[in-house]
Amino acid sequence: MLAGQAQKEFFVNEAHALADILLHACVEGESALPPAEPREGECWIVGASASGSWHGHDGEIAGYQAANWLFIKPAPGMQIHDHAASQNLFYSNGWRRVPAIPPVEGGTTIDLEARNTIARLIEALETAKLLPPPAGNN
Repeated sequence: MLAGQAQKEFFVNEAHALADILLHACVEGESALPPAEPREGECWIVGASASGSWHGHDGEIAGYQAANWLFIKPAPGMQIHDHAASQNLFYSNGWRRVPAIPPVEGGTTIDLEARNTIARLIEALETAKLLPPPAGNN
């Protein structure tokens, strides 16, 4: 802040709000339209071709604080949790989601021990939110 700067509390409050959004990196989901009645502290990933108060902020994180939307441009390596998808996302030239892994099946030689180990590894990755849950388990 600069000496003699007007409305210092505004800049400090906005900095605290942005820090709060980044420290609690969770979003409700992704949308191109802001919700009609957002809750205080609610965050979203702004979808493509955004409109309304989100116009021009595609791909950014929108956080609702003090009856205003604040926007954060993502940086490479940033991670965030998407509540709607129950999955962690990471940013690398756009938000990336790890695709679901289909269950192991088929093959001419069936090794139950190997299949059980693979299934446990996939389950551990899903529990850690590194993989999306299986379809129908959201």
